[in-house]
Amino acid sequence: MSEFREVFPGDEVAIEEEYLASDGTFAKDGVIYASQIGVLELNDEECIARVVSPNPPNILKNGDVVYAIVQDIRKTMATANVVAKEGTERAIGGETYATIHVSKISADYTDDVSKELRKGDYIRAVVTGTSPSLQLSTKDEHCGVIRSLCGICKTEMTKKGKGLYCSQCEKSFPRKLADDYGDVIF
Repeated sequence: MSEFREVFPGDEVAIEEEYLASDGTFAKDGVIYASQIGVLELNDEECIARVVSPNPPNILKNGDVVYAIVQDIRKTMATANVVAKEGTERAIGGETYATIHVSKISADYTDDVSKELRKGDYIRAVVTGTSPSLQLSTKDEHCGVIRSLCGICKTEMTKKGKGLYCSQCEKSFPRKLADDYGDVIF
C-alpha cells in the first residue's frame, strides 16, 4: 500500500525508523523531509519515502549525451560549457562547466588535445562523471566535433577524410569528428 499527498520543500514526510529517504527527500536527525515540491509517495512494500516532482530539474548523470562548446584547450585536457542534453529542450540544472581529459577524447591514441578539439568547436559528448566535477568523453564514434568554424576566417568547415577543410582558406585541420558531422541541426 502506498500513500500519496502534495508536499513542499522542508515538509516533514516520514521518520527514518519506518522509511528510507529516496528521490526528492533528505534525512536529518531521524526525520525525512521533502527537498522539492511534488507528490509524496510512501511505499510500504519497499519502505521508501520519495517525492515525485511534476516538473523535475534536468540534472546530468553518467551516460547522458550532451552538447557543449569547447571553451579552452590545454595539452592534457579541454574545458567545455554544456549547453543542452540530448532528448530534452529543458535547460540544464546544476553544473555545466565540464572537462575532457586527453585519454577520453578519442579511441585512438592522442597525446595532444589541440590535435582533436579547438576552442569554439561544438561537440557531442557522453557524461562520464558528475562528482567532484562534470567530466565528458568523446571516445564514441557518434561523439566528437559536430560543427566547427575556421580559426582563421570563421567560415564553417566541411568534413574531408578524418579531418576538416576550410574552403575559404583552402586549409585542412585535424579533429575528432562525430560520425554525423555537418548533419546536426541546432
